[in-house]
Amino acid sequence: MNTPEDSQLGKTTVYADRYDPGLLFPIVRAAKRAEIGVTEPLPFRGVDIWNAYEFSWLDARGKPMVAIAEIRVPASSPNIIESKSFKLYLNGFSQERMADTPHLIGVLERDLSAAAGAPVEVELSLPSAIVHAIRDLEGESIDDQPLAIDDYGPPKADYLHVAGDAVVEESLVSDLLRSNCPVTGQPDWGSVQIRYRGRPIDREGLLRYLVSFRTHNEFHEQCVERIYADVMARCAPEALSVYARYTRRGGLDINPFRSSTAHVPVNLRGARQ
Repeated sequence: MNTPEDSQLGKTTVYADRYDPGLLFPIVRAAKRAEIGVTEPLPFRGVDIWNAYEFSWLDARGKPMVAIAEIRVPASSPNIIESKSFKLYLNGFSQERMADTPHLIGVLERDLSAAAGAPVEVELSLPSAIVHAIRDLEGESIDDQPLAIDDYGPPKADYLHVAGDAVVEESLVSDLLRSNCPVTGQPDWGSVQIRYRGRPIDREGLLRYLVSFRTHNEFHEQCVERIYADVMARCAPEALSVYARYTRRGGLDINPFRSSTAHVPVNLRGARQ
């Protein structure tokens, strides 16, 4: 079984400029899910939305082309794709001629689906067609609470509790999410939206809980699933979704979404992205 330590993370790497699907490095989701008590059938639906801002290839006549690639990996896939391997794979197209854009999308979807173990969707947007206005996660910020905080990890679900019996429906947002790559220790910065229906979640406890990820080592997707599982276990909402928008690294951002409903998230772009 592949582990993060077996990947190219934290290692000196030769950046190939030719197509090589063998560069993609899948990591099984099940092991980390078992740590938080998530097993099949999954207690959530969702998707990991990747945006690749530095994607280029050659057209059939050798002229360079550039695009922003949106990649959607279903949360039901057995594997995540390690991000450095993803970057190396995408960079490998830079000197490859492609017959046309539909052919290129087909190649991407085939390779990424094979690595993820489930159908992956790819959309390419050429610069002339991009309309990408800044739009942050909707909801009420919980970040301005005048709290004294001295707990920065590991994540503590004990902070989470409800603050009343009336059923509410609201979206709470924080820009203070930070965790770290489990291999390199590099910080991952993000914003997160907690949208739910149920008894009101105590906002002080929620903010303390999110800040307790600050020194935690885990991939983006795993952090979001941990948040979802902890909120569901401690606060028992009738409906819940967790959506994180992380800042990019190496031209890629990763934006995991987990929900108790079939809701499909918009691939917005926040001010920090």
